[in-house]
Amino acid sequence: MVQAPPGTGKTTLVPPLLANQQAPGLRTLVTQPRRVAVRSAARRLAQLDGSRLGERVGYSVRGEHHAGPQTQVEFLTPGLLLRRLLADPELTGVGAVVVDEVHERQLDTDLLIGLLMEVRELREDLSLVAMSATLDAPRFAALLGTGSGSDARPAPLVDSPSALHPLQVIWAPGSGPRQDDRGVRREFLHHVAATAALHHGRAVAANPSTDALVFLPGAREVNAVVSELRSLAPGTEILPLHGQIPAQEQDRAVSGRQAGEPARIIVSTALAESSLTVPGVRLVIDAGLSREPRKDAARGMQGLVTVSASRAAAQQRAGRAARLGPGTVVRCYDERTFAAAPEHITPELLAADLTQAALTLAAWGTPRGEGLRLPDAPPAASLREAEATLRSLRAVDDAGRITSFGQLLASLPVEPRWGRALLSGAAWVGAQAAAETVALATSDVRADGADLAAALRDVRSGRARGAEAVRRETQRLKRLAREHARGGMVPGTTRTDGGSGPASTDGDSVPASTDGDPVPVSAADRQATAGTLGAVVALAWPERIARRVADQSYLLASGTRAALPPGSGLSGQEWIAIADVARAAGRVAAGTGAVIRSAAALTEEEARRAAGPLMGQRIVARFEDGRVRARNVSGLGAIEFSSTPVKPSAAAGRVAVAAALRADGLGLLHFGENAGALRRRLAFLHRELGQPWPDVSEAALLDRLDDWLGPELERLAAGTPAHKVDLLDPLRRLLPWPAAARLEELAPQRLSVPSGNTAAIEYPEPGSDGPPVVSVKLQECFGWASTPRLADGRAPILFHLLSPARRPLAVTEDLASFWSGPYQQVRSEMRGRYPKHPWPEDPWTATSTHLTKNRLAGR
Repeated sequence: MVQAPPGTGKTTLVPPLLANQQAPGLRTLVTQPRRVAVRSAARRLAQLDGSRLGERVGYSVRGEHHAGPQTQVEFLTPGLLLRRLLADPELTGVGAVVVDEVHERQLDTDLLIGLLMEVRELREDLSLVAMSATLDAPRFAALLGTGSGSDARPAPLVDSPSALHPLQVIWAPGSGPRQDDRGVRREFLHHVAATAALHHGRAVAANPSTDALVFLPGAREVNAVVSELRSLAPGTEILPLHGQIPAQEQDRAVSGRQAGEPARIIVSTALAESSLTVPGVRLVIDAGLSREPRKDAARGMQGLVTVSASRAAAQQRAGRAARLGPGTVVRCYDERTFAAAPEHITPELLAADLTQAALTLAAWGTPRGEGLRLPDAPPAASLREAEATLRSLRAVDDAGRITSFGQLLASLPVEPRWGRALLSGAAWVGAQAAAETVALATSDVRADGADLAAALRDVRSGRARGAEAVRRETQRLKRLAREHARGGMVPGTTRTDGGSGPASTDGDSVPASTDGDPVPVSAADRQATAGTLGAVVALAWPERIARRVADQSYLLASGTRAALPPGSGLSGQEWIAIADVARAAGRVAAGTGAVIRSAAALTEEEARRAAGPLMGQRIVARFEDGRVRARNVSGLGAIEFSSTPVKPSAAAGRVAVAAALRADGLGLLHFGENAGALRRRLAFLHRELGQPWPDVSEAALLDRLDDWLGPELERLAAGTPAHKVDLLDPLRRLLPWPAAARLEELAPQRLSVPSGNTAAIEYPEPGSDGPPVVSVKLQECFGWASTPRLADGRAPILFHLLSPARRPLAVTEDLASFWSGPYQQVRSEMRGRYPKHPWPEDPWTATSTHLTKNRLAGR
């Protein structure tokens, strides 16, 4: 295990050291988490070695391979190495593997660690090194060690302390929040641009060799700040750096400035955070934001969300300024925000969609990761959902074991859904159209207005950035589709041209260029493009087939709603297939809570063909307005074609009631006065005494519906209105016997007061930490010295002492202190207002009463 901060040379020193120790003919593989880092590291090492790139030092990324028989060190992405491992679990011809930047906790890197640990058990000659830029290294050293339990021995840890020069930290927060419900605010981006221009101008005036590095969360923010800086900093070269720009532009941004060239400001995403070095940087401007993958299980969406960068990431960013000499970091936020940020990044394994990971684990022979030494255990719920998706693709069986088709999907360089779309789409619309759609949908080319067909026309004409990369990927995927050609992959799918058999995988259903030149697109071609795109997208994401319900709003087969962005070329389309959708708010989401980022039109007939098992009839029971109602629905998932009212079955009604309660809470039911009072008493005793008194919070009751509400669920399912079902008896079922015999002693309903009356005890609501309260007239408590306590003396009662008109005069849980002090002030204010009631000078000896002075005297 090697620990060294970014920029200390571990990526260019450790691999050749390992390569020199290997037997002739054995290669050293080095993973970098990003393609630009792979290329940059390979170029730098080849330069230091004095050899041509692709000879002793090479690299491989998606669609590019620059290595040969003489290559000793090969850089590649973790995902590419995972596929090599599945194809060759022994890693034939490899003597050492270096997994770099493990602290970034990318999903592929975490999986790679687990798989390589098993390979090392088979091959004792394989050298395995992990490298990290943070203090999390000891954890990985323990993970990579040998033995277990008392015999566990961590891997050797090589620590190379940083040689940082002095670093000045400047806090420069903007005037408002960094984000709102639509994302990163334009005002904040303007603040970042202005801050960068100001501080870089000052730095260059003092030292003309100073370059700046600006960190922003994503490509959209990078492009916006680059645009502003080009007007704010004339004479300065402004370079963007993110994954959506061509490789040549990425390489230009991470290359050093040549003599005579103007000063630079490189505006980057997290690309430049730790996995590659940008020469010449003495100034860092940090927006303090990161983009991390998150899965929205409720909506079935996977996407990137903008969050505060971890403190570890902020330190790494800052360190970029002090590698070559004294540097400065300007943080566009305040110290309180920095202190509130998480210490480390959230591991992708714990937050992302695990469908691809689950397929990899199944292909490796370890379904669900059982037995693998992973940095973190995959969340069980996420794994179950991922396996359900794989079963729907017929990639794994019911036990999670991989099928032959799953092995085929695992070998493809795309995610399982898109692999299925490629292979099945080739039999439906032809290999060219299927490959082109998958290449485009999985590329960095963005679809303006979410119109995937328009993006494809831009790719074909050469107008789109990344068009050449899409063309290369299309040819690669087309070749793979032909190699694995097979018909009948998706039940019920047929050719879009109306033929009864599978289309020839050699046929091109849309025009395509064979030599890379732009292809003119006619109106008929546009229609064909949209149709084939939609069909292939629908094969990948049948649950994202959507029908328009209002203006820009669409209902997805999954049941969620999403909106097209304003001005989309897809507006007015009745049916669309959605390739990318994300949570959003504000005007762009049109009130749906989600925005469509990429989609293509398709016909209802194509939607029905691609939907597969989502098509059919089902009984839909819902608990609405206090009653269970059911309908016989014919449709495509949540998209209904017809609906007929029917009588719900008991089982369907029960499920509907339980689902409604879990979605909308117990407020759907009727807590009468007595049931509500009992629930508060039980909650109070659970809070004060714990077990055996039950937890009656909403979450706990919903988790135990069958335990306490079983018979009532049956009644509701049979059609009884909710307002006729009282919850007193159900709550009594939760009483813990024999402890329940002390309920009235520990938490009585009423309290006897010195006047001889009783007063109701008001217990706090479940989840509240408030005290029990008794509201009683002040005169009924004269002489009461000790405040009563409940729950075996643990909780004092809070008294609200009232005037004769039952208005609050004092609030106390210490009656003795009240009579000895504040009472005299109350007496002086109240005896003139209520002269008929006793206000004795000495409350200790007065008679407690609820009567007036005359009635007390018998007159």
